[in-house]
Amino acid sequence: MEIASFVVDALGGTAPFYIEAFDGSTAGSPDLPLRVRIVRKEGLVRVLTRPGELGLARAYVAGDIDLDGDLDALFDLQAPSLRQMVRPAMISEVFKELGGDLLSPPAPPEVEATPKGRLHSRSRDRQAISHHYDVSNRFYELILGPSMTYSCAVFESPDDTLEQAQENKVDLIARKLGLEPGMRLLDVGCGWGTMAIHAAKHYGASVVGVTLAAEQQDYATQRAIAEGVADRVEFRLQDFRDVADGPFDAISSIGMFEHVGRRSMEQYFATLWGLLRPGGRLLNHAIGRPATRDEDPVVSRPKEVVRHLQVAAGLRGPSRVKSAFIDRYVFPDGELHEVGTVISMLQAHGFELRHLETLREHYALTLRQWVANLDANREAAVAEVGEQRARVWKLYMAGSAVGFENNHLQVHQALCVRPAAGRSFMPLRARFDHLEA
Repeated sequence: MEIASFVVDALGGTAPFYIEAFDGSTAGSPDLPLRVRIVRKEGLVRVLTRPGELGLARAYVAGDIDLDGDLDALFDLQAPSLRQMVRPAMISEVFKELGGDLLSPPAPPEVEATPKGRLHSRSRDRQAISHHYDVSNRFYELILGPSMTYSCAVFESPDDTLEQAQENKVDLIARKLGLEPGMRLLDVGCGWGTMAIHAAKHYGASVVGVTLAAEQQDYATQRAIAEGVADRVEFRLQDFRDVADGPFDAISSIGMFEHVGRRSMEQYFATLWGLLRPGGRLLNHAIGRPATRDEDPVVSRPKEVVRHLQVAAGLRGPSRVKSAFIDRYVFPDGELHEVGTVISMLQAHGFELRHLETLREHYALTLRQWVANLDANREAAVAEVGEQRARVWKLYMAGSAVGFENNHLQVHQALCVRPAAGRSFMPLRARFDHLEA
């Protein structure tokens, strides 16, 4: 059995990329933009013993499979099922080639996440956040660049530098929140401190930033000292559920909501409501997903309208969009939600939506620049975090870029207020175009 021919057959008889296998066999055209090398038989064993995305992910992360070239074509593929890969006529050949290896597959790669405890409990959330963020601040500098901002940038033009686009983003958020000197801002999931420091330095705000990642908190604290705003910014290693020194005049949550999960969503909005003064503004910046058919009463069958209304009221959550690769290697326990559900939940907890902006194309541009940074600094990145984690980041960022470009992923900024006696304290026509001063 030629391994390359076996793979092509499993893929339906067509090779969308060039294949090289450990037995010397090849398939497909060498002119194709992506080259897949099956380096060791363990790669095939992983896929056969765990068919689908997780088996493929483990083979790639472990280095049993190498990917060279343009990865975009990879994300349009449907992982073949075990039934498709091992049809009766091929079973004897597979066992002859791999035999006992199929009975004892290799252990998962070391960087696979295995959080323990109740889903979205405080201890488990700390484990999940630490898995992703407490890896190396230097590693993140190599990918994110000087801005150290790990969320969607805002581009005036595709030719903007990443640093300028990230400054555009935090300034846009500051203006949406109406920050002024002396205001108290709570930055939930503050990362490495970019938003908090910008708000203090350019708007005179007094800022509390909270994170569950110890390395982020230390980095952000030192950064505030270097920027001369340590007297106006405090970074805490703290769960947002434990913040007790409100009220705040404004709250920003940038790229943190994806970690909250459906189980904690109502507590999240209730907590932020309680921490925000009447008349204060909340900016929730989060990745989301398109609606599924049964969440839309316009296109749903009549019996599904009730379910949609339950979802909108927060009584029932849509099914999680799961990716085995993302869940095991990138964002353990992460969940994405449809923006209509999120807005309905916000308003059900008393917030009033005042402005909604979608930045999907901007995130694709951001991710492409992060991938380019990783490629340019790959040797240093591997030295910081190891080959396995460098592979994880390359695959997840490249795949996410394609996801945003194809509208499989979305990102939204929802600006809300906590009304005071029915008043929003918003101008009649709020303009937040980032070209404005």
